[in-house]
Amino acid sequence: MQNIYTADSTVRQRAPWWFNLAGQLLQPWVRIRRDPAEPAALLQAGVPVCYVIERDGFSDALILQRACREAGLPNPMQPMAGTRRRRSVFALARRDGWIFGRNRQRAPNEPLRQLVRSLEGMPERDFQIVPVSIYVGRAPSRDSGWFRVLFSENWVMVGRFRRLLALLLNGRDTVVHFSAPVSLRSVLSESTEITPERFARKIARVLRTHFHRIRAAVIGPDLSHRRTVVDAVLNAEPVRAAIAASAAKEKISHAKAWRKAHKLVLEIAADYSHPVVRSVSFLLANFWNKLYDGIAMHHFDKARAAAPGHEVVYVPCHRSHTDYLLMSYQLHVSGVVVPHIAAGVNLNLPVIGPVLRRGGAFFLRRSFKGNALYSVVFNEYLAQLIDRGVPIEYFIEGGRSRTGRLLAPRAGMLAMTVRAFLRAPRRPVLFQPVYIGYEKLMEGKSYAGELSGQPKEKESLLGLLRGLKVLRQRYGHVALNFGEPIALTPLLDAASADWRAAATDPDAKPEWLNGVTDRLAEQIQININRAADVNPINLLALALLATPKHAMAESDLLTQLDLGKALLEELPYSDRVTLTSMNPAAIIAYGEQMGWIQRVQHPLGDVLTVGGEQAVLLSYFRNNVLHLTATAAWVACCFLNNRRMSRGSVLRLGRIIYPFIQGELFLPWDGEGFSTQLQATIDFFVRRGLLESTNDGRTLERSAGQEDSAFQLKVIARSLIQAFERYYITIAALAKNGPHTMTGAELENACTLTAQRLSLLNELSAPEFFDKALFRGFIQKLRERRVVWTDDNGKLDYDSALEGMVRDARVILSREVRHSILKITPGGSEKEPAAGEALSDDMAGTAAPPQATPARRRGDKVDEVPSDASSEDLHQRHVDAEHQVHAHSTAAAAEEPKQPDLPL
Repeated sequence: MQNIYTADSTVRQRAPWWFNLAGQLLQPWVRIRRDPAEPAALLQAGVPVCYVIERDGFSDALILQRACREAGLPNPMQPMAGTRRRRSVFALARRDGWIFGRNRQRAPNEPLRQLVRSLEGMPERDFQIVPVSIYVGRAPSRDSGWFRVLFSENWVMVGRFRRLLALLLNGRDTVVHFSAPVSLRSVLSESTEITPERFARKIARVLRTHFHRIRAAVIGPDLSHRRTVVDAVLNAEPVRAAIAASAAKEKISHAKAWRKAHKLVLEIAADYSHPVVRSVSFLLANFWNKLYDGIAMHHFDKARAAAPGHEVVYVPCHRSHTDYLLMSYQLHVSGVVVPHIAAGVNLNLPVIGPVLRRGGAFFLRRSFKGNALYSVVFNEYLAQLIDRGVPIEYFIEGGRSRTGRLLAPRAGMLAMTVRAFLRAPRRPVLFQPVYIGYEKLMEGKSYAGELSGQPKEKESLLGLLRGLKVLRQRYGHVALNFGEPIALTPLLDAASADWRAAATDPDAKPEWLNGVTDRLAEQIQININRAADVNPINLLALALLATPKHAMAESDLLTQLDLGKALLEELPYSDRVTLTSMNPAAIIAYGEQMGWIQRVQHPLGDVLTVGGEQAVLLSYFRNNVLHLTATAAWVACCFLNNRRMSRGSVLRLGRIIYPFIQGELFLPWDGEGFSTQLQATIDFFVRRGLLESTNDGRTLERSAGQEDSAFQLKVIARSLIQAFERYYITIAALAKNGPHTMTGAELENACTLTAQRLSLLNELSAPEFFDKALFRGFIQKLRERRVVWTDDNGKLDYDSALEGMVRDARVILSREVRHSILKITPGGSEKEPAAGEALSDDMAGTAAPPQATPARRRGDKVDEVPSDASSEDLHQRHVDAEHQVHAHSTAAAAEEPKQPDLPL
């Protein structure tokens, strides 16, 4: 009886002497990386193994034998147990000729038929079919020569001579991928109705599809012929119809309209080149080493495990021009195909544009308006990429964030992707959010200038050459965190049970499509934020920018950093958030090393400070992680101007303000979830001694303003207080000008001017404070919640709930801040409201005078705002309310001497 060689066998049959000699000669030239590292764990003990390789080749057999020997697997050169086969391996393709032989496909029917016949009449016998993919020259390395990139792995079935050159040049970058074994007995039992010959052909087709999918995942799809993609776009029915319509509209010949469409698709289309990708990766390896101290990827294994079988769309946040290169480079060196990247046509520069295009970039214009032909051509090109399974990458923010926050998403590319999938829903689409975190940005100074009103400098080759001076600096570490992927199909199922019917009409635009796209865009932003990386610079920015002069005693800064780390560790925002492992002392030392902070020595203790220009730049990195401390900042804000509050008041006001914070920071919870987070945060502050819980936990109290715990709360609160000041600017502008007086654009402009002036008067170091986009987002959220709406004349009207928001602002904003805003805000009366800092009963947790004015809710009929009320009436109403509350609150205000607010 023949020996059975299995995964746990120790017996090995010797291969021919000439084969072993060739293996010894090849060994110095080849270094193998196995994927997975321990493939023996995949095999079933006691079952013979038969390997299947994609292409026949002497070198492939040598590499396979060595990889199996190093991994402790059965020898592929031994006879196949239970069959007449002399080897335990066969290939799907073979070569004719010897040295310069050509490849030809051959269905491996005979080896498979032999295996099937060996199973007949022996139900206890089985074989494990193990597909093995071998790639020579896949991954770049620092010691790779420039010439080697020309012989890297691609889709071309090369001859023996070219394969020999590839081994000599790139053999030390060889990847051997072992796939999970397939039980031949199990597959045969599921196909009892077909003959062994048909069964063998079926298995061969499945194996070819499997190898094609693995090769596409490792080295990218076969796009070596750009012409085929261009022809497919131009021959698509929607494009042909658009060409005919363009010819009729512009009164030109069909041939001229066709040439116009052809020119457009050439302007758009990528020209993916494997040698160029390898060449650029070779250059970037040294480039990153000069710029960065390290590039880290977190949760990438989860992303790679979810990708097979899907059309993957990478949707990272956009903070720098280096985002494109970093993503592509890291995916390439990690063994994943480089995606096609949607890039603005402004980057299609001389010299640079062709390189980007061959690296997978396809270009789009900023606007499709007024060019129907361009819109159709671009949509069809994107649909062709998705239909071919090409991974794609684009930035749904539409541009780089100048503030460090996630921008409101622009859903144009998402809508095109969804419609392309609806047209041909063959491969499920998976959106992969990615958070990119920096410690220093090349574009930092230009961002600050643009936010201060300077015009954006147009991209040009000359500007790029002038910008090379930034390469002399070091930019610390970079983190790429892969968030939780989002499958498109469940979203479609939730929106419409018969969404697949939309595939029958490519021009249809279902009414639920916009809703799906908006939910998808919001969820992408939420999942990006849930994968944030908190680096030392983020923690320093949160602490130091919250102080009046951006300075803090070293002992206080150490305490604040420790508190910030403890908050993120004990109340994790998400399981994908990563936090620096540095202790507070190491964080300070690192900040000094990076040049972000300076140490001022003093006999009573050193002071750490941030310079004026550096403070503006550092605000970017504070904004990266504002969402992580939003709940803590809200609780702390409640105690900026109040020493005592009821727990219920903190939660109630939190639920009121949450929709606006959520819309600005893309927070992941619903209202109930946010309340749960607030409860956990309050408990954390009580444990740390920052708050004291009394009255059976119903009342919360902070210590006196001069104590350390009160100072720590103020530092946490300051990270969010500017958002509430912006909100107050908006509702103050509405209240001062009155209903039916301003359009949305006029309100937006008035708010921006007010914020700019307030920033100048108080020397704010946060240019995003007067960012028009943030005001626009808040006004839009007010519209969504029907607090404000547009009348028939296009002017803004509002609900009485707006006055309730003005009143509730007293809890958070100091009297000085409110009066400054009301004085500066254009429109209405210039008369300043009287002081009033006390709280109502449910806010302060103390007994309120019986004559105190009750808080008014939306929909109350008491004191309803007349539709014809003047701005002076509204402003005076606010003044009277402040006077009334102040007159009945002196007892609560006298509980402690008033502590000075932190300056703006």
